[in-house]
Amino acid sequence: MGGPTVGPPAGAHHAGPPATAATRKAQPLIEQEVTITTTDGEMPTWIYHPTHGGPSPVVLYLMDAPSIRPALKEMSMRLASAGYYVMLPYLFYRGGPFREFGVSDEDMHARRELMDQVNPTNILGDCQALLDHADADPAAADGKVGAVGFCMSGGLVISAARAMPDRVAAVASIHSAWLIRDGDDSPHRGLDAVDAEVYLGWPDNDPTAPPEDVPVMEQALKDAGVTYTLDFIEDALHGYAPPGGERYNRDASELHWERVHSLFRRHLR
Repeated sequence: MGGPTVGPPAGAHHAGPPATAATRKAQPLIEQEVTITTTDGEMPTWIYHPTHGGPSPVVLYLMDAPSIRPALKEMSMRLASAGYYVMLPYLFYRGGPFREFGVSDEDMHARRELMDQVNPTNILGDCQALLDHADADPAAADGKVGAVGFCMSGGLVISAARAMPDRVAAVASIHSAWLIRDGDDSPHRGLDAVDAEVYLGWPDNDPTAPPEDVPVMEQALKDAGVTYTLDFIEDALHGYAPPGGERYNRDASELHWERVHSLFRRHLR
């Protein structure tokens, strides 16, 4: 008794890929390190974007207090792989050339001094310089842009949206620090000028953004008519998003990814 026929039918040929298939050498995501001139100096910036399907919508990806490190570069690449032109600037450039920071007391002190040199006013010049660079790059799409900020930069992306309503269409503020503070430049003030949709990922255990600040921020957003989503995340600490650190919370981090992708699909496509 005959068994089933194994292999291709008689006359079949396997000389190569189907005629419609594209044959190409695998190419990694494009990564560039450039120096962008601002009114305050030379700002090292890492740029990531896909190898095909461009030009890609621009996203400003603003660092947290621990500064540029492999985890932030990996996050930038992850976002870029979804079809974005991601710009990761070294915001401490006013204090000297690029350096990576450790966890020593000396490094912590140095970072604190450098953080004081970045504020809601001078970040606007940095953002404009980044956008000017992107506008001259054929790989970057024209038009509306997004911004993501972590920790000290969570409020800075809101400041950018307030100052550039014609360009900034969507911002994500992740485990942000000091969103409510004295002064006219506080991120919760002047929100009437914001035309972007705003997402806030707010951990429930964060001394830089205590729970009592949540209703203040929400009321300011509502009074200004800003479209927003705020996740108040239980069992998450300040710094929950970047992988590799002791505060990393996988569930909370993946929630932020889901929210960011959803936000940008609505506004940057």
